[in-house]
Amino acid sequence: MKKIIVLATMAFSLTLSAQENNVVDNKEADDLKKKMTEVKKAEKDTVYWDRGGVFGINFSQVSLTNWAGGGQNSISINGLMNLYATHKGLHHVWDNTLNLAYGMLQQGNENMRKTDDKIELMSKYGKDAFKNWYYSALLNFRSQFAPGYNYPNDSVKISEFLAPGYVLAAIGMDFKPSDKFSLFLSPATMKSTIVLNQDLADAGAYGVEAAEYDTDGNKIKDGSTFRAEIGGYLKAGLKFDVMKNVTYTGTLGLFSNYLHNPQNIDVVWDNLLAMKINKYLSATITVNVIYDDDVDIAVDDNNDGIIDAIGPRTQIKEVLGIGFNYKF
Repeated sequence: MKKIIVLATMAFSLTLSAQENNVVDNKEADDLKKKMTEVKKAEKDTVYWDRGGVFGINFSQVSLTNWAGGGQNSISINGLMNLYATHKGLHHVWDNTLNLAYGMLQQGNENMRKTDDKIELMSKYGKDAFKNWYYSALLNFRSQFAPGYNYPNDSVKISEFLAPGYVLAAIGMDFKPSDKFSLFLSPATMKSTIVLNQDLADAGAYGVEAAEYDTDGNKIKDGSTFRAEIGGYLKAGLKFDVMKNVTYTGTLGLFSNYLHNPQNIDVVWDNLLAMKINKYLSATITVNVIYDDDVDIAVDDNNDGIIDAIGPRTQIKEVLGIGFNYKF
């Protein structure tokens, strides 16, 4: 009888001990599961896509009938689309932007003329280096949709898609302290100029090597459709709210060719000011400033058809639009 009691007591003790160990194991498992959930939540909050953009279209029309003050009938339309997509990871960031613009104007009995034309695609990937700095690579492409002419002479084509086209590839460091500002610095950059229109290439337009001719004027060598430059590059980006419903977005790109006139720096400066009136109406102002030492521009100071000077010039384009706008 005593043996039975001793054995029962031992079994009961072992059962209580197992239950206690099971409770401890379950508690540790619950704690581990909770920690894993918190880690996954933190990773989810850190790794994400941020996507959006702005689409706008503006239209204006003037109609005159027996108007004593004079003037001309006109119709104009301008559209723009700015898109962005940024992927933020635990140790990397990938920025992508696409900026498109196109505008047309018809005045009086003249044919439609292009007033705005832009294609620009940028992709930049960065991997953590140290605080707010990333080892980065950047690829940028610029061109236009449609042909441009030397107005009022609309038979002389001076540009078209991929004439010119610019491709810039760079590796360097990117300083990005916030989503509002970034500064990319590259000591190793290749800038490529593409001119696929052979007539423009033969003329040496946009800095490519011109065609060669013999003494009788016969072409003996085609003009180059491609030019590559190696140099240093800086690109700064800034975006912030000036005030409620007014947003500024700007980018500045500077390039210096190491092997040819490095002191003459190419400049591409784009500015966009978007002012929201209500949900669908807004006003936009875009200002683009370009200086390229390899692009010669003819100047007719007296508007008499005689070229007074030709050479590099600062190019400025300003577009004001009021109309439909949608931000997403």
